[in-house]
Amino acid sequence: MSHPVSHPVSDDRLIVALDVPSALEGLQLAERLGDAVSFYKIGLGMLTTGGLALANELKAEHGKRIFLDMKLFDIGATVEAAVRGLSQFDLDFLTVHGDPHVVRAAKEGAGGKDMKILAVTILTSLDRADLDASLIKEGEMQALVLERAGRAFEAGADGVIASPQEAKLIRDLPGAEGKLIVTPGVRPAGAALGDQKRVATPAMAISDGADHIVVGRPIWQAPDPVAAARDVLAEIA
Repeated sequence: MSHPVSHPVSDDRLIVALDVPSALEGLQLAERLGDAVSFYKIGLGMLTTGGLALANELKAEHGKRIFLDMKLFDIGATVEAAVRGLSQFDLDFLTVHGDPHVVRAAKEGAGGKDMKILAVTILTSLDRADLDASLIKEGEMQALVLERAGRAFEAGADGVIASPQEAKLIRDLPGAEGKLIVTPGVRPAGAALGDQKRVATPAMAISDGADHIVVGRPIWQAPDPVAAARDVLAEIA
């Protein structure tokens, strides 16, 4: 059985999203980043190309923390079964949609393991027009995010995924004490927005209450990913 390898501790507030086409490319990127990065996000897009195997290898062989971004949504029994299966892999974070029945089922499936269940409020790529197209009730975006975050906390979520623009408001919610806020849609100053519509710089996100920021393309598409990661780390330090 493999045991975690000891590495110098880096700032785990930075989570690098391995949104690359295959697990092999994800492993190569992680090896290139080395000790500069200690926390990685592996998403649904890599699930069919070795994502779970990569998560296990980074955890067991390289001593990294792992955020499995599956955004699970289904009936309670199915979510519970899926999370119970995933909880055996000793991962750190798992995302589910923030609907209360989903969060409750996920917490049941996690069964007291250390894996944190993080609730998605409203995806950071969406705006009000997208919500209208999906028949989501009327209301201002931030108000809906806050309402969903509050309900997710009540259902037992260990934290939420929220855009930088909602992080401070969520941090001020009565139910947010002791909860994690993980923020995607973070772009270093001067970086391209990509498909994100609600963004902020790393320093702004941390100062507004985020515990962790998720950065992908601005690091792995950079000519020098190590330098790009260190720039983000310097900014949040």
